[in-house]
Order: sequence, then structure tokens, then C-alpha cells
Amino acid sequence: MNKIEKVRIGIIGSGNIGTDLLIKVTRSQHLTCTLFAGRNFNSSGMKKASELGVPISDRGIEAIVRDPSLCDIVFDATSAQAHVAHWAILEKLGKTVIDMTPAKLGELCVPAINAAACLASGARNINMITCGGQASIPIASAIAQVHPDIDYIEVASSIASRSAGPATRHNLDEYIETTEQALHLFTGAKRTKAILILNPANPPIDMQTTIYARIANPDLAAIAHAVSAMVERIKHYVPGYQLIVAPTIEGGKVLTTVKVLGMGDYLPQYAGNLDIINCAAIAIAERIAAAAITKERQHG
Repeated sequence: MNKIEKVRIGIIGSGNIGTDLLIKVTRSQHLTCTLFAGRNFNSSGMKKASELGVPISDRGIEAIVRDPSLCDIVFDATSAQAHVAHWAILEKLGKTVIDMTPAKLGELCVPAINAAACLASGARNINMITCGGQASIPIASAIAQVHPDIDYIEVASSIASRSAGPATRHNLDEYIETTEQALHLFTGAKRTKAILILNPANPPIDMQTTIYARIANPDLAAIAHAVSAMVERIKHYVPGYQLIVAPTIEGGKVLTTVKVLGMGDYLPQYAGNLDIINCAAIAIAERIAAAAITKERQHG
């Protein structure tokens, strides 16, 4: 690679997630989008990419197969089922892939918790879990720092029905399974449960996620301190992340609630569920890119 200032990004999937990612990439110090690939030139996402002067293709992943030099990092914003096939191809091409689906083939990543570990491991497939996972797992992890012997954690996310596109609805089983698995991985809780509520209210509601933890003799003051510190850490890459119910005890469980307001880049503010997973993906992509640029300069 010649001396580089930005790392080239390819986005597969021209729906809401992919298009919002595209706009976020345009603001990045270390990333530039060199391919936006979907299946329909007439989609609103494709039209937006074209307006921004980004190269587009209606051949999906085939565009990368035809010319692997188009991009270095690939965001897969399709579906869990599609990602299985995509990864088989992209792995052979030597690409670093950030999976926006709940396929859980790669290393599970929550930037506020394990961004450095993901970089250190050299993982080529990084899975962003789910929107509810990005909202709840950092808080659950903060509680686990205080009480590592959690018996049970339950997380319930309520999102606007309008913000749940076809891929989200199609992958509901994968959403639950991946979120629960990640909760166990990052907290060590013996049992985990994830719930997703698609609320049809009009006007649409903002994303809210409540975390319940069953703990013997909880130290509420220490939990509150750990949760507050984690919220501030997340705000560095998700500005709309808010603690709206501080840790309290209800029904024998520790309870706390967060809300996520979107940045309003391509999606409405109420679509904080999509915004948080995109912000998390951009945060890890920028760290990967910054490390690559630094390495290139050192060897340049």
C-alpha cells in the first residue's frame, strides 16, 4: 500500500443501516467509502450514495469479488443468513469485515468494553451483536464488575416499529440468541434473557432498554458509580446515549434504564436502535483504520 491517509471502506447493503453508515463514514478522519453495493439502483440508499459521489454497484458482494482492490474493510449490512455466505467469500479475499448482522461468526465487539482486545487479536470478522446488545451489554458489564456472581440478567429493548426494517424482522430469532450469548460472554451471568418490543405508537417512540439483574446483596452505590462511568464512556461514540433510570432495586432485582437518541444523519432521531449499532461499528472501524495508517507510516 502506498502512503495512505484514509482506509477504504466498502458497504454491502443499501438499506437504512448501510446508508446511515455511509453518511457517518463521510465524517470520519480515517475512513473513506469507495464502494456502496446493493441490489437496486433505484433504492433511496443508492440515490443518496450517488448524490455524495460514492461509487455504487447493484451487484452486491459480486462487486468486491470482481475487484477486491476496491476496499480494505467491508461493512456487511445485509442479513445474518447472507453474511454466512459473504464471509466465506470475504475471508478468502483477506478482507476485514465488520458484521452488522446477528450472525455471530466473528469476534463479538462492544467498543466501550473490548475494542482494544479486538484490535490486539487481529480479528478479521468483527460482529457488532445487535442494537439491544450495544445498548444493554455495557451496563450489564458494569454491574458485573461490581458483582461478578450475577445469577440472572434480563434486558428488554423497546424500539419504534418504523425503525425495524425487513432484515431486523427476519432476524428476530438470531437477535435474541446473539444478544443472550453476548450477555453471558461479557458478564458471566449464569442465565440471560433478551426481549425486543416493536412498538407501533405514533409518533414513534425513542429506543429504551431496561436491564434487570438478580444479585445477592447488591451494593447499589458501587453499581451506580460503575454504571455512570460506563455511560460516559459510551457517550464518546454514541452522543445520544442517556441514563434515564439510575440503578435501583425493584422486585428483588437491580433495575436501570437507558435511552438512545439517534444523531439524525440519515435516520430519524427516534431510530436510536439503528444509530447505536452504527456508531459502535464506526468506532471500531476507525480504530482499525488508525492502527493501519500508523503502521503504514512507520514502515513508509
